Amino acid sequence: MRMRIVGAISLVVLLTFSIWAQRGQDGAPAGRGAARGQAAPAGPPTTTIVTAADVAAMIAKSPADRNALGQRLIQLGTYSVNMEHRVTNNAAAVHEKEAELFYVIEGAGTIVTGGKLVEEKRTNDANLSGTSIEGGVSKKISKGDWVLVPEGVPHQIPNVDGALTVMTLHLPR
Repeated sequence: MRMRIVGAISLVVLLTFSIWAQRGQDGAPAGRGAARGQAAPAGPPTTTIVTAADVAAMIAKSPADRNALGQRLIQLGTYSVNMEHRVTNNAAAVHEKEAELFYVIEGAGTIVTGGKLVEEKRTNDANLSGTSIEGGVSKKISKGDWVLVPEGVPHQIPNVDGALTVMTLHLPR
């Protein structure tokens, strides 16, 4: 029963986001497949399909001894769906102007959210990084899990059980 509820909620969230993401700033449908910051191509929107085999091939090409971050799966206007393959700890982060959605494709690890960045540094005009998080909440994550980190919330995946592959999507305001 719990899985049905989680599945239904996931489907509603994905459909809602999909509809919302395909609208331009004026409310009109946005074109698909445009590069970040460029106008949508003329003509009908194109369909993008990333198969399980495509994802498996990307994972197979990922280095076994270091993280492979930011491998693009889909680009839709300003929205980019990326794959991150992690084998080691990564820096803690705060995105001040966007939320971040994670979906665990395979593997397991621990995510820490909330608290305060340790050794905080400004990465750019909208992001902060740190070596770790002090006072956050730890949660085990594994294949099939979804995590939505609101904007302004510190987050980090400090522990990976072997390897962890996640899909990430940044959701600007």
